[in-house]
Amino acid sequence: MTRTTLNQASGAQFSRVMGLGAVRGELVVTNDDIAGPIDSSDEWIRQRTGIITRRRAPEGVDVIDLSEQAAREAIANAGLEPSDIDAVILSTVTWFHQTPAGAAVLADRLGATPAAAFDISAACAGYAYGIGQADALVRSGGARHVLVVGAEKMSDFIDPTDRSISFLLGDGAGAVVVGPSDFPGIGPTVWGSDGSKSQAVRQTHSWQEYKADPELEWPTLRQDGQSVFKWASFQMGPIAQRALDAAGVTADQIQAFIPHQANMRIIDQIINQLKLPETVAVGRDIADTGNTSAASIPLATERLLREGQVSSGDLALQIGFGGGLVYAAQVIVLP
Repeated sequence: MTRTTLNQASGAQFSRVMGLGAVRGELVVTNDDIAGPIDSSDEWIRQRTGIITRRRAPEGVDVIDLSEQAAREAIANAGLEPSDIDAVILSTVTWFHQTPAGAAVLADRLGATPAAAFDISAACAGYAYGIGQADALVRSGGARHVLVVGAEKMSDFIDPTDRSISFLLGDGAGAVVVGPSDFPGIGPTVWGSDGSKSQAVRQTHSWQEYKADPELEWPTLRQDGQSVFKWASFQMGPIAQRALDAAGVTADQIQAFIPHQANMRIIDQIINQLKLPETVAVGRDIADTGNTSAASIPLATERLLREGQVSSGDLALQIGFGGGLVYAAQVIVLP
């Protein structure tokens, strides 16, 4: 039998992050604002999490609104127009529609049609997942310029009386454009999951249960704090080290460490495991922004750049981890 040979796409040898955009919820929510319903205090919240304030979006602002602001900034900073975008990847767990994908709505708003568009549901690791997919698309020839957005309006899924996770959460969006490069700008992605711990971060009940029982309240988020803390604190360090090894760099060769902004104590545990030099700038945006799930890494990156703690061209190790449980890490060259 004669086998027909199929043409194969080919892309750039390397990819890089070309531009970054970020937006935080405009409302500043202090610890004192939320301490009463959870029978807590500003001191307890600071000691346990490192959070001083969190940023939340007002009513009437949704995930796509936040995404659009961050995306337009990222595209402009990359020196591109929306029409230059070939694919849009939106990572979120707070878009209310099963269909259409939020990415398709975002692409239309931006004027990026007919870009390919799809959503990722990988919670706090979603942005790092998106970077891995964008890198693969550019290098395989599937797309030339890929918009990756991590965006959440976590406040839509908060129970003000919940002490497990709700007091941690904030709203925001971060976006980057990934495109072709003449040097390696994104290292290999190290990623994975452990579904045996899927209930460690969860909704109170499913949408099906909510529909079937009119007495159920709106689903909100919960977490098994101790389980998540142990998993993230002691297993993410080795994953981060694998990402360094995969990129062929050592801890003393990077200028920044940008972890998911889950908890300041978790960040410190991972730093200790990696034995990072004091010269490495660390993303600690959680102190003022809170935990914004998929948006937290790009928001922390934007802050480090804006404050001059790092510069364009520096090497950064980033790692996302959370509900699923899922994780992803890679080393990138900062835009």
